[in-house]
Amino acid sequence: MKTRGITYLEQFRFPFEIYSYRHDQKGAEFAAKATGVPLERMIKTLVVGDTTRTQYFFILMPGHLELDLKKAAAAAGVKRLRMASVSEAERLTGYQVGGISPFGSRKMLPVFMEEDLKRHVTVAINGGKRGCIIALRTEKLIEILKPEILPLAQRKEES
Repeated sequence: MKTRGITYLEQFRFPFEIYSYRHDQKGAEFAAKATGVPLERMIKTLVVGDTTRTQYFFILMPGHLELDLKKAAAAAGVKRLRMASVSEAERLTGYQVGGISPFGSRKMLPVFMEEDLKRHVTVAINGGKRGCIIALRTEKLIEILKPEILPLAQRKEES
């Protein structure tokens, strides 16, 4: 399986693994179960935009956490952020929702990454096609994407 995302990564000449699975369902939980990658190491690549539809960003979140849009907006320096629509995300990235990767995206967007991901030696992220996951060293992901690393997750409810 060769995608734009894989072709993009190959130029950097470092090892990474490709997991292929049958994409029966969208989402990080399904991908984690299908590939055997722990959910906290499976990255959700989210596309968010400001309310004026002029600025867009990639947000990398671990599969087990939810994005806090207020924290992301503060990080991006905008008043409010919203999830991009399916058509916006697909137009900006050139990938189908469920297969969006920050690697080889049609438009290079600023990247924000949830700080929790830094604690893992390796992470897994979509490779640019539904059913294609790339596992790589976290340090390489950071080196290539140069994300701003911040606490972006919603606070867990205390019980």
